[in-house]
Amino acid sequence: MADDLKNKTDNYWKEKLTPEQYYTLREEGTEYPFTGKFYNNFEDGMYHCAACNAALFSSDTKYDSGCGWPAFNASLKGAVTFKDDYRFGMHRIEVRCANCDSHLGHVFDDSSTKTGKWFCINSSSLNFDKK
Repeated sequence: MADDLKNKTDNYWKEKLTPEQYYTLREEGTEYPFTGKFYNNFEDGMYHCAACNAALFSSDTKYDSGCGWPAFNASLKGAVTFKDDYRFGMHRIEVRCANCDSHLGHVFDDSSTKTGKWFCINSSSLNFDKK
């Protein structure tokens, strides 16, 4: 199934996603800080990819980084992939859904977290299932 989702056309995703989700997930866009519906959500549950509904992050790993986007210190094992991103004259590590290859956000080294990682993820790339 994952390979099928990774090969879907732009038209498929445009019909399935809202314009904001399409911009973030398929065009590698970034929502404005402090505007997403999950940046300040700290309920127990699971965060899923808004494109394919694959489970990505547990609320147990979410924390307030102060950045204005949902922040996690770990993803679920095998749920995401990483890609070098050299846009905007800098090197970052992009985080993508392993199931459908949609853009989620970026991950940074951060010694202040339990895992040494800071996943900065767009709310529009996520759905949330409350426990």
